[in-house]
Amino acid sequence: MPTPEVKVRTIVGLEIHVQLRTRTKLFCACPVRYDAPPNTCICPVCLGHPGALPVINRRAFDYALLTGLALNCRIAGHTRWDRKNYFYPDLPKNYQISQYDLPLATEGSFEIPFKGGSKHVRIQRVHLEEDAGKSIHDTPGCTLIDLNRAGTPLLEIVTEPDLVSADETYTFCVELQRLVTHLGVSEGVMQLGQMRFEPNVNLVIEFDGAEFRTPIAEIKNLNSFRHVRDAIEYESKRQLASWHDDHEYRLDIKANENRGWNADRGITEFQRGKEAAHDYRYFPDPDLAPIDVTEKMIEDVRVFLPELPVARRRRFVDEFSLAVEDAETIVNHRPTADLFEQVIAAGGPADIVGKQFVNVWQKLAKDRNVKVTDLGVDSQCMAELAKITADGTINKSAANQLAKVLVTRSDPPASDRVSDPLQRESLSHPEPQASACANPPAPAPLQLAQELGLVQVQDTAATEAWVDQVFAENPKAVQDACTNPKKVKAAAGFLRGQVMKLSGGKADPKIVGERIGQRLAKLTQQK
Repeated sequence: MPTPEVKVRTIVGLEIHVQLRTRTKLFCACPVRYDAPPNTCICPVCLGHPGALPVINRRAFDYALLTGLALNCRIAGHTRWDRKNYFYPDLPKNYQISQYDLPLATEGSFEIPFKGGSKHVRIQRVHLEEDAGKSIHDTPGCTLIDLNRAGTPLLEIVTEPDLVSADETYTFCVELQRLVTHLGVSEGVMQLGQMRFEPNVNLVIEFDGAEFRTPIAEIKNLNSFRHVRDAIEYESKRQLASWHDDHEYRLDIKANENRGWNADRGITEFQRGKEAAHDYRYFPDPDLAPIDVTEKMIEDVRVFLPELPVARRRRFVDEFSLAVEDAETIVNHRPTADLFEQVIAAGGPADIVGKQFVNVWQKLAKDRNVKVTDLGVDSQCMAELAKITADGTINKSAANQLAKVLVTRSDPPASDRVSDPLQRESLSHPEPQASACANPPAPAPLQLAQELGLVQVQDTAATEAWVDQVFAENPKAVQDACTNPKKVKAAAGFLRGQVMKLSGGKADPKIVGERIGQRLAKLTQQK
């Protein structure tokens, strides 16, 4: 008898914790700071002292509401606060204030691009809660507790188990980070723990006419995209191996569990059995009043909902004919995408602007460890540089040189960090403006090109003279280009390079290429 085939399908649901970018904590006025000395951003409220009463941070609530709208959720008309009871050393009150029965937002969906198409992942719920403190295990023989983080606003986003692979989950996590940073509700810095992912993984195994499901493993507190992918891949293999070893390793027999990711060993490790909701003894928090979410509250926040990253990338590809990868690079940072559109509105040809943003401005920004909007070059200068590149006034190499000079001569820019994306007194995301005509004023790109001698020579007679000189000085390359099939391309490229060098970069590469091609064709016929 042949061995029955085993078919395996991975199921992944995600719980994501996003630290909201507020100045103060969720229920008290303590500042949210990541660089403060341990246990200095604390007060009786976040320490859980008797008689200390919490007060909701309205800005955190609005951020949560904005995110729920962006995730296409149904916003609850009535929500309340619950106490989630458990003991842990970095939780001073012995309970966490969260939302359980009546979350702020439910039944949403989030579109992600995947394998040339797209997929909608269902969002089960979005709710607010406070973060715990931090346990530090660096000192041998003891654990240190820093409570600065206790009470920091967290947004928990829970998906339905719609993800089917480690790669798909990786893409979801990347896109969700782009969303929350695009909205301005979180910095999303993984290294600071501002986004933490907890995949719930199990398998559907079809074998011998029956279907089995392995116990669910929740992998706790992953703070990098790579760890998310690696942990899911490992856990899927581990569960399949466990089922092969013991067919009793099934959801209806074995308990679910929490596991940690050991990045050094590349494995998940058992931590404890997975708690159920009743283990936390949820009950309504008596110190916080429920909230009735009115239509006015929703509409006041909805006006700050921007075009979302996936839709904006798709539009950039369709409207500006950008490559998908280029559109993704530009849209990855919202102020940069805003600046890109301002440059096009100022007259920059979209195809050239797109290439310069990716190949010139992004490179200069990366070299300086800043964003494009921090380079200090305004949309008018960028548009003019693109225009004089497109019309042949300067070549690509000269454009690169001019961009470097424009950056060097620009003012130190104001940061594009948004102090508050929901502040009513200003735009939700101010236009990234930084003058390139500062102290001393930098010339416009065309004037600068003329000063630096970078304007291309369109004079065909001058180009002919440069070609004549290069041909006379490089007879071996000319011979190879005419007679050696293996060296034709390389020799012609060498000759073009020599003409550009002789002209000091002023020759128009297009005209140079035409003249060299014509000259070589004529010489080949003569031979």
